[in-house]
Amino acid sequence: MRTVMNDKHLRVRIAPELQQAGRASPMGPTPEEARRENWGFKGCEIADGNIGVLRFDAFVPTDEAKRVADAAMAFLGRCDALVFDLRQNGGGSPEMICYLSGYLFDKPTLLNRMKDRNGSVVREGFSAESVQGERFAADLPAYVVTSNRTFSGAEEFAYNLKNLSRATIVGETTGGGAHPVKAVRLDDRTVIMMPHMRAENPISQTNWEGTGVKPDVEVPAEGALEKALELARTKLGRK
Repeated sequence: MRTVMNDKHLRVRIAPELQQAGRASPMGPTPEEARRENWGFKGCEIADGNIGVLRFDAFVPTDEAKRVADAAMAFLGRCDALVFDLRQNGGGSPEMICYLSGYLFDKPTLLNRMKDRNGSVVREGFSAESVQGERFAADLPAYVVTSNRTFSGAEEFAYNLKNLSRATIVGETTGGGAHPVKAVRLDDRTVIMMPHMRAENPISQTNWEGTGVKPDVEVPAEGALEKALELARTKLGRK
């Protein structure tokens, strides 16, 4: 199938039942799996030079995930620069992308559009109008660290901020998947995850499908976080 349509979101899954033990879809985790993974949030620290570093590996669309995001952003709220570590992030919910982005913009900002097969806009994503915590200053230096495993919604987060000149992307070119999917049952055992929309950035008028998000500063993934911290310290005039 991929020799005909080279779409990295296209996949076939063994899934006897579409709804399995609370599972939202054949692709998503159960609520208990999400809880054990702390809804994707893996690390939150303040590095030397008062630079906040937030690592999260998924964009999970739940109230619990938003509360963890609020707590992380509150912890980092007095930092002089931010680094988002998305090197292990495989994507997730546009809702959480918009919510986290709300901390970086002082008013709702158009981030992305989704178009159907006919080219009609079916959804627009804006940075959240309100967040539970205090927003960061609009000119606070921000960096997004990527790898070739950064995929889908994580790519959108990086691509949005890059095109809006809100963050510097540091690391490797990302995986290159920009088409949302829906589950379509093939028979009683198998489900196909079928791409049915495409992202369109309002500034570039295109997306990252097949090309990935190219970093502003290209370095191997294993050294990308340290490079981002170095860039932040240089910008802030600190060692």
